[in-house]
Amino acid sequence: MQKRKMTPLEAGECKRRRKRIRMVTAYDYATASSVNRSEIEIILVGDSLGMVMLGYESTLPVTMDDMVYHLGPVVRGAPDTMIVADMPFLSYHLGVEQALSNAGILMRAGADAVKLEGGAARCPAVRAMIDAGIPVMGHIGLTPQSAAQMGGFKVQGKSASAARRILEDAMALEESGVFAIVLEAVPHELARIVSERLIVPTIGIGAGPDCDGQVLVIHDMLGWFDRFQPKFVKRYANLGREIERALAEYAREVAEGSFPGAEHCFNMKEDELERLVEELE
Repeated sequence: MQKRKMTPLEAGECKRRRKRIRMVTAYDYATASSVNRSEIEIILVGDSLGMVMLGYESTLPVTMDDMVYHLGPVVRGAPDTMIVADMPFLSYHLGVEQALSNAGILMRAGADAVKLEGGAARCPAVRAMIDAGIPVMGHIGLTPQSAAQMGGFKVQGKSASAARRILEDAMALEESGVFAIVLEAVPHELARIVSERLIVPTIGIGAGPDCDGQVLVIHDMLGWFDRFQPKFVKRYANLGREIERALAEYAREVAEGSFPGAEHCFNMKEDELERLVEELE
């Protein structure tokens, strides 16, 4: 059956239909093409590219130019998959006009929706974007762009008061019109309560099984990034080790002269070779 791109409206309706949303990250054409051939409905071009693609220690150095650059090949590689683009650090923090302008840039670059971090404080920007026809996905709990303010990459909402603030943020985002909300690194009990109280779907990452969908960084789930492995990540492959094995084998065969073999070579016709040899003599 031919895959058909999910729309933000359809994603928002998944909860009513009890259909779990499946989302992974991608940052390049080849990876996006692989995801496009799967049953995964949403690709997130996340600002996590700063760590897994650009080698930064956090997401904070990622710019709008970085996001647009990586968004382009993903759009071309996954024409049948909904694509959500992260709004990077300080691309929406300075007011509604800035948020609207930068969201528009990402939409013109091919995104189907944008995602931004934060709760009630971001609602004016969310409403402005939605009024302009830009679908918005929310993101609360652990918000990596604010990790330093939170004391690091720590689970959020562990106390009753903190949990209540996260629930209030989720409800404020829903009222502002987001079509889905990412819940990151919160206790699974809180994620269940939030999911039960919202009409829009929740997409969990480190938030337990009761969310309405799940998202993972593809480099983490494929064992392709070994700087660290969060507790909530399940590795479905170990590409990093397999790539290292392949490179070691290639290096050995080149060194010993067994690659390239005859099957990897092109041949001249015998008469043309003889003519060349005669001319050279």
